[in-house]
Amino acid sequence: MNLWYGFVAAVLPFSWAKYDFMKNALLAALLIGPSFGVLSTMVISSRLAFFSDVIGHSALTGVAIGILFGMVDPLPAMVGFAVVLAIGITLFRHWTQAASDTVLGVFFAGVVAFGIAILTRSGGFAKFTNYLIGDILSIGPKEIGFLALTFVLVFVYWGAAGNSLILSTMNTSLARSRGIRVMVLEASFASLIAVVVTLSIQWLGVLIINSLLILPAAAARIPARTVRAYTAWSASISLFSCVTGLIVSFYLDSSAGATIVLVAAACYMILALASVFMKKRQ
Repeated sequence: MNLWYGFVAAVLPFSWAKYDFMKNALLAALLIGPSFGVLSTMVISSRLAFFSDVIGHSALTGVAIGILFGMVDPLPAMVGFAVVLAIGITLFRHWTQAASDTVLGVFFAGVVAFGIAILTRSGGFAKFTNYLIGDILSIGPKEIGFLALTFVLVFVYWGAAGNSLILSTMNTSLARSRGIRVMVLEASFASLIAVVVTLSIQWLGVLIINSLLILPAAAARIPARTVRAYTAWSASISLFSCVTGLIVSFYLDSSAGATIVLVAAACYMILALASVFMKKRQ
């Protein structure tokens, strides 16, 4: 980390760059931005926007399970529960052939209610509100290591299974005819979302994280004309939103996570309006 601190001090002569917590948060933003940008394209293409929201809220239930087992750090319970839930939802959808939104709604209600029921015992829910809002400014070297892991996981998965995932969402029958095991692919992608969301939840917050899995890809769809451009635009928009939102939040003394999402939403609005303006001029 000393190398990173020295690099930031040398190339960024700004007041916010003097603080170690901002240097840590900047490195986290550089890891989160591209990761969520790439993941966002796969989430939108697979029509799993609501699914990622369910996984995000399941973090509270993971914390509750960790408490029941007496864990000091509930992160292993959070990750484990999120992965089991992700695979369970995928298998349940395939076995029952029920509508995706119905299955997700049922799991969402049950999982969130279970977690809140445990965490609110004896009025103890207040100390877990940090999971709702998140605080990227409190991130340390150990947590940055977890985010680096998510960065590697996302890009390795994207390189190995990205094309197959896109094909399976566009034409399931064609994907199966080419030897793609669709259910296994969906379960693996659901597990990836679970791991990435859970490892990032404490720094972005339950109420914020799903926005970063939707807005970059939604904005990228407007200017992109190819799948490769779509991914590049999404990663760039997410990275820009994370870094710009972090810096703006420092000067406004506002929530970093919320400011990041506001920047991403502004990117979407600007690109959408620019697209309308360009079409009218043609």
